[in-house]
Amino acid sequence: MKKPISLFITAFIMAPFFLMAQLNYPTTRKVEQKDNYHGTTVEDPYRWLEDDRSAETAEWVKQQNEVTFSYLEKIPYREALKKRLEKIYNYAKYSAPSRKGEWYYFYKNDGLQNQAVLYRQKGLNGAPEVVIDPNKLSTDATTRLAQFQLSKDGKYAAYALSKGGSDWQEIFIMDMSNKQNLSDKIEWVKVSGIAWQGDGFYYSRYPKPDGSALAAKNENHQVFFHKIGTSQNADVLAFEDKANPQRFHTVSTTEDEQFAMLYVSDRGKGKDGNALFYKEAGAKVFKPVVAEVTDFSFGVIENVGKILLIQTNRDAKNEKIESFDTANGTWKSVVAEQPEPLQSSSVAGGKLFLTYMKDVTTRAYVYDVKGKLENEIKLPGLGTASGFGGNADDKAVFYTFTSFNYPSTIFSYDIATKQSSVFRTPEVDFKATDFETKQVFYPSKDGTKIPMFIVYKKGINLNGQNPTLLYGYGGFNISMNPAFSPLLIPFLEQGGVFAQANLRGGSEYGEKWHEQGMKLKKQNVFDDFIAAGEYLIAQKYCDNAHLAIRGGSNGGLLVGAVMNQRPELAKVAIPQVGVMDMLRFQKFTIGWNWIADYGSADNAEEFKALYAYSPLHNIREGVDYPATLITTADHDDRVVPAHSFKYAAMLQAKAGKSSSNPLLIRIDTNSGHGASNTAKNIEQTADIYAFIWWNMGTQLNL
Repeated sequence: MKKPISLFITAFIMAPFFLMAQLNYPTTRKVEQKDNYHGTTVEDPYRWLEDDRSAETAEWVKQQNEVTFSYLEKIPYREALKKRLEKIYNYAKYSAPSRKGEWYYFYKNDGLQNQAVLYRQKGLNGAPEVVIDPNKLSTDATTRLAQFQLSKDGKYAAYALSKGGSDWQEIFIMDMSNKQNLSDKIEWVKVSGIAWQGDGFYYSRYPKPDGSALAAKNENHQVFFHKIGTSQNADVLAFEDKANPQRFHTVSTTEDEQFAMLYVSDRGKGKDGNALFYKEAGAKVFKPVVAEVTDFSFGVIENVGKILLIQTNRDAKNEKIESFDTANGTWKSVVAEQPEPLQSSSVAGGKLFLTYMKDVTTRAYVYDVKGKLENEIKLPGLGTASGFGGNADDKAVFYTFTSFNYPSTIFSYDIATKQSSVFRTPEVDFKATDFETKQVFYPSKDGTKIPMFIVYKKGINLNGQNPTLLYGYGGFNISMNPAFSPLLIPFLEQGGVFAQANLRGGSEYGEKWHEQGMKLKKQNVFDDFIAAGEYLIAQKYCDNAHLAIRGGSNGGLLVGAVMNQRPELAKVAIPQVGVMDMLRFQKFTIGWNWIADYGSADNAEEFKALYAYSPLHNIREGVDYPATLITTADHDDRVVPAHSFKYAAMLQAKAGKSSSNPLLIRIDTNSGHGASNTAKNIEQTADIYAFIWWNMGTQLNL
């Protein structure tokens, strides 16, 4: 039974002012650090915070967290909110199964388990047995099963673990006859697959660093072949390129293991595509399919004998399928480019499965392997479908369908009958019919129509007073598709509105959409997001006092930039694990990989654009910024926490006195670029929602 918290009505009226009076930001030491970029002098007074392993930085983190959590702990409904999030998240969550011989493998989280458990069963009706339970691999359950790949005969599995949210992985080998580990252990793995071929597999790694993993220099990415039952020291170097230390080199193999495919990318030099090489089983060297790295991408779907089926955007902004004959080096069109962007491709049961995106929703089709369209797979509605993979001899494939108010449901598609049936439906504590999702198209600053999904509880009153959370990303050719999240439901239950804007920079409308939001055109992304907020206000979903903006990683950059450009737009801002220093991002861990999307301050023209919007460098004194909760984590080795540390220090120093709202940073421990387990995810979500509602003065029923 829900209890109205009427006792807090007075507290809600005074909430921001009461808590603001308690804030006393830590003083952050400044240093004399100036850099010259193409004749422009740029100060960097908090450079010392880049050393996130130092004792001084650790003390700064401690002091910041004390201020932040002291603030959050005073919000009266924070614990009640956490309990509601736990309750709605507490249902069994399954992955679609995959088959290897007579065994079916799948992941399952019973509800509130910190990590999903890997199971297997004989046949679809067999008794499940645990293969790997990551919850038992560390005391705080922050060790994650990052990869699990079976050998062709299913006798062995190579699996990778990551600890504390890190991108670094360690690979182990399991004998599937008794589920016992062999002595094999492979370290310093990053940006890697596990590609079986015969008695071993290919993987990618960096040389062992001199210091800690967090301080490791991510250069000279190498490909090795590991033979089962041997030590890592005996692994054979299959490929490296010391002349280009910032290139990625990864390998995959075809299902029949006839071909090993080598992918080479060079994003640190601003190139958005990849080169592609192949090696037949038993051969010594890789031969080129595409020898040079350009802005065109090439991905092998599968082989048909000596022919490779390849998805590419070469001369096709929406991508297409071509074939490459390894016998004579000739190319042939298989499926031509379509008006809609190609979302995914896979081969199973002798068929080619393609999904396309139409206005950010999935359409799925079946072709024969020569490219003849056979039929469309009818989906339950407008949403996101994924999966469709399998083996050459499969009679059916599995896929998952989801939307904002449609929990992820697993379907089985029978290839012979061309019919789908529900395989597994989740049981979630909510009524889908209580909520409504609509898609709108609003004009950006330059007139471009931008799609946006809006989700809310039916019967909403468009009076401009609804707490509204606007989410965006806009980058790296990534599409923000409709998907169900149980953690969103409590926000909607309290009369909240959730809006997800499909900004330029993503892949929603193919490579053209991506190009319009990258490098020198990045400002389009911020304009799109600002226009989304203005649309929500104009349509009376909310007003400025009831709008919150949120984004993570590249989306954290988005929120930081928009806060600087339009501080009055929203009442609350949640920049999460953001790229905030656009002049130095390429100097940390894997940051050079983002030059292909952002450009680099080493380039005079690109520096000018980066400097103009960099969140760290455009914070202004005397401005009343939104109530801000920055989030990051101590083990984020993708977007290093120094980005958020320096940004928080600068925001507090320049705007702490002029802002009537709190400017806080929440730093998670033993976590990474995303929450490292379920408990941390729920805790962070509770803090974000509580912070939003408290600063909007929202009355709740929890």
